[in-house]
Amino acid sequence: METNARQQRSDVSPVRDDQKNLVLLVYILQTLSFVIGVTSIAGVIVNYLKRDAVRGTWLESHFRWQIKTFWYILLGYGIGLILLVVLIGWLVMLATTIWYIYRIIKGWLAYSDGRELPDAFF
Repeated sequence: METNARQQRSDVSPVRDDQKNLVLLVYILQTLSFVIGVTSIAGVIVNYLKRDAVRGTWLESHFRWQIKTFWYILLGYGIGLILLVVLIGWLVMLATTIWYIYRIIKGWLAYSDGRELPDAFF
C-alpha cells in the first residue's frame, strides 16, 4: 500500500526492475566485502556510475545510503589503523565493522520493504 502511494506522488518516478537490481547488486557487493574486501569498492563504483539511473525514485535514497556507508567505513577503518599504534585501533575497527553490518541490514530490509532510507548516520 505504501509503495502504491509513493508511485502516485508526482515527485517520485516509478521503479523498474533494472533499477532495483542495481541497488540489490550493491548490497550484495557490500556483504561480499567481508570475504572479498574489494567488492565494496566495486559497489561504490556502481553507485557513482549509475546514480542518474535511480534519480527521482525511492531507490535514490539507497544509493546515497550505500555511498555514505562506503566512505564512513573507509574513514572508520583508517582511523582504526592509525590508532593501532596506541592499541585501541582494534576496538575502533570492531565498532566500525558492527556499524557496517548494521547499515547493510537496515538498508537491505528497507529495500525489501520498498521504503526510502533517511539521510542519517544511523
